[in-house]
Amino acid sequence: MKEKQAETGIKLLWGTANLFSHPRFVHGASTSCNADVFAFAAAQVKKAIEATKELGGVNYVFWGGREGYHTLNNTDLRREFDHLAKFLHLAVDYKKKIGFTGQFLIEPKPKEPTTHQYDSDCAACMAFLKTYGLDKDFKFNVETNHATLAGHTMAHELTYASGYGMLGSIDANRGDELIGWDTDQFPTNLYQTAQVMLAVLNQGGLGSGGLNFDAKVRRESFEPIDLFYAHIGGMDAFAHGLKIAAAMRADGVVKEMLTKRYASWDAGIGATIEAGKADFATLEAYMLAKGDITPNTSGRQELLENIVNRYLR
Repeated sequence: MKEKQAETGIKLLWGTANLFSHPRFVHGASTSCNADVFAFAAAQVKKAIEATKELGGVNYVFWGGREGYHTLNNTDLRREFDHLAKFLHLAVDYKKKIGFTGQFLIEPKPKEPTTHQYDSDCAACMAFLKTYGLDKDFKFNVETNHATLAGHTMAHELTYASGYGMLGSIDANRGDELIGWDTDQFPTNLYQTAQVMLAVLNQGGLGSGGLNFDAKVRRESFEPIDLFYAHIGGMDAFAHGLKIAAAMRADGVVKEMLTKRYASWDAGIGATIEAGKADFATLEAYMLAKGDITPNTSGRQELLENIVNRYLR
């Protein structure tokens, strides 16, 4: 692989380990009821991190696979969460030991193959990492189809992750919203790619992360040339999405409307609350003096949707 990298100039975005498809992982890897499986998974991840470092990888991704359950009747939920956290802490320790400087990433996914997976979405992952003191060592690799399976949009997951400084990389695929599993299709939806690139631009890029085509052609597209059509189309979709996102940021119309909507928090009582200088007693006194209030700021949802559509021409 190193020879091919030198031959082609291709660099390694991230490495990972498959801890779900072999029968040994039928009950999970780090969350398995069998301690030997935990040990085997640790050895496998140790080797994968070493390979990633050797190949110059700039990220390493942990994706749960079977880290979850099918029924609570045979699951010690808290114990499995503790084991998952222990596993990730051991990985962080080994990363530091060998001097691997790449970013650790977690890829949220709510289900499939298990009924419930512990890394179900960005919010669940954030709570888990905060609870176990791992939030400084990990960011998220967000995948479009996983967001859909969690009942979210990709824009929601990206906005959540970015808002907490946790958006590290993106699996740039799409799914079929009519199908309840991970179809890993190549991206073609310009509205979606524009939303993705807007989130990336708004946070100033992805750092060591990138856009990874975790995608495959459809079963009926079986000729080699279909791979070229798929990759070229996917790259074009994101290039177009980037142009759309850049135009939206340059015009600043949407941002201006957002700023106006939250104007009451930039001065007066709103600024006092955000500065931590208010308590319930002072807020009660404020409202007794002010009297009743009525909603005075429209959400302008329809107008905003129309404005966004203009950029897609």
